[in-house]
Amino acid sequence: MEKLVIIPTFNEKENIEKIIDAVFQLQLNYHILIIDDNSPDGTAEIIKTVMLNYPGQLFLEQRTGKLGLGTAYIYGFKWAIDKGYQYIFEMDADFSHNPVDLEGLYLACKNGADVAVGSRYIKGGAIANWPANRILLSKGASVYTRLITWMPVKDPTAGFVCYKKQVLEAINLDGIGFVGYAFQIEMKFAAWKLGFTIVEVPITFIDREFGASKMNKSIIKEGVLGVLKLRWQSIFKNYHKKVANSDYFSAVNFSQPDVALESK
Repeated sequence: MEKLVIIPTFNEKENIEKIIDAVFQLQLNYHILIIDDNSPDGTAEIIKTVMLNYPGQLFLEQRTGKLGLGTAYIYGFKWAIDKGYQYIFEMDADFSHNPVDLEGLYLACKNGADVAVGSRYIKGGAIANWPANRILLSKGASVYTRLITWMPVKDPTAGFVCYKKQVLEAINLDGIGFVGYAFQIEMKFAAWKLGFTIVEVPITFIDREFGASKMNKSIIKEGVLGVLKLRWQSIFKNYHKKVANSDYFSAVNFSQPDVALESK
């Protein structure tokens, strides 16, 4: 087992079967784990039916309620590590991330990156069908994050990512503090602080056609305050100690490097 795509869901009945089929139609040996937060619209029931078409390739984990994007991914990361997957992907269910781009992220990690980010804000990246205010908010968040954290990732809020297994093993996943979109920033920040190589791969981000966006004021607030908190912790506290999995570093006899990041 090599490649696992993790897709969190909450009320994605219009999209879920289509996105599953689109990934498997690539015929590139991806497996999919859906983590559904007790969607009241019946998303999980649709997935259970579709699972009959993809035995041993499609998996479902159901949680008791809407517990947050970050906790869903943490759950999925731990599941993937336990099952032995080598390349673990984050992807949305709503086709804002094109499944065709999975292979570009995979090849970036296969060829030397530890983390590959599907980026809207590097050369070749783009956004389609978003209103101007959403584009302004997203670009502003990216600039703000880079200025505060000094992390040279041009799309730090991106949610289309491939991690090598070793990265997720090295991070103390229970030390990741955010549950909304700030989670995406902190995962990249933690990987960067632990010295892993991050490469950005250009993608075109397409606004969802079906279903409702999960963005709200509390998520934006968490992002604004969360970035400040990350910077404060990295200066005045031992952030490495918080997010480094000491068992992993002891096992590989590997000292934690300060910074090693590549952005293309």
